[in-house]
Amino acid sequence: MHQQDDDHPHVFPESRKPGEILFVTISMMIALLLLAALPWQTTWLPGKGLAAQPRLWPALSLGGVVLFGLLNGLSRVRVTRTPGRWQEAGVWLRSLEFIGWYMLYVLAIPVIGYLIATLAFCTGLALRMGYRGRMVWIAAGFGLFVVLFFKSGMNVKIPAGAIYDHAPGSLRYILMRYF
Repeated sequence: MHQQDDDHPHVFPESRKPGEILFVTISMMIALLLLAALPWQTTWLPGKGLAAQPRLWPALSLGGVVLFGLLNGLSRVRVTRTPGRWQEAGVWLRSLEFIGWYMLYVLAIPVIGYLIATLAFCTGLALRMGYRGRMVWIAAGFGLFVVLFFKSGMNVKIPAGAIYDHAPGSLRYILMRYF
């Protein structure tokens, strides 16, 4: 095989990326598990057309994941492998930390309120990502904008935090209604 020059785009790379087959395998396994669970999660509605059946579109999309994953895996299995598969998998696992951050945020909203939780979440993530100084203030401003836009502007119903119960009467109403 011929090595591509660095100044040309790598439209058709000649080697596998680290973790490519691992990713395809994991994606296909998850899609197969979801396909197997489809009869227990959906129903067949008598008298409805095929396109109106609840399990048709999920089955087609999951079948597409399996089919195209299989085609991708078969087309890439004979290509020269680039080492680093398990290091790449480690990067994927480390990124799951951010799911934990989000779950903590969701759990904090009913306790400390949408405003405080959103400000803490945005600034905490900015600090976690290594930003300091002005960028942390921008993250806090973004958090405030999100709260004002969704809770005050769009009137989205988000449960008030338990901490708001300790505020004086008129302030408590404002906090529960707008923040």
